[in-house]
Amino acid sequence: METHFQKELAQLKEDLLKMAALVEGTIRDSIAALMNRDSEMINRAMEKEDEINAMENAIDEMCLKLLALRQPLATDLRFITSAMKIVTDLERMGDQAINIVERAASLNQEPQLKPYIDIPRMAEIAQTMVKDVLDAFVNSDSKLARSVCERDDLVDGLKDQVFRELLTYMISDSKTITRAVHLIIVSRCLERIADHATNIAEDVIFMADALVIKHHAYEKVEEKKEE
Repeated sequence: METHFQKELAQLKEDLLKMAALVEGTIRDSIAALMNRDSEMINRAMEKEDEINAMENAIDEMCLKLLALRQPLATDLRFITSAMKIVTDLERMGDQAINIVERAASLNQEPQLKPYIDIPRMAEIAQTMVKDVLDAFVNSDSKLARSVCERDDLVDGLKDQVFRELLTYMISDSKTITRAVHLIIVSRCLERIADHATNIAEDVIFMADALVIKHHAYEKVEEKKEE
């Protein structure tokens, strides 16, 4: 028979997934607003910011209550402490999506600087990372979580490529500077979304395997095993 505590944990997980779905939708809308020059998407994404912030506060409060009243141990403790960190990363992803929307609102008022090639690729990888890390969380799948960590370098490389290309535009024509800077910031926002997905992946690995991999701790553990 399911205990009251188990029901509370299930509710926490459900609320986290609702927030995650909202953040995913905001990221998707922000990219569509930029790629399709769609003002309706801009408004739709902006409306979600307050809801995301409210959900973060509610989930944080639930986690603190569970820690104080239930004094969980082992797997349950790791789940709750991981949830507290995951909700922060989700909220920050939402912030980055809103930043993209704000840049899109400015860019859509002017002629498009160039065909968007690398930014959509960055967006696709980052969005897939977000989707996969949430699947990893739901299923406590540390293998999938590790694959998310491995993709972070791809996004970093594309961000550098976007910067180099846009820098040449700015150097050759000062009239492109404002639009180029907006696009550079968009690439930075996507890179940060990928970073937050990686943070969640690390939390999933900790939750599932009780293993800390931040700052290459996992590599150090493997080296010790080999000695």
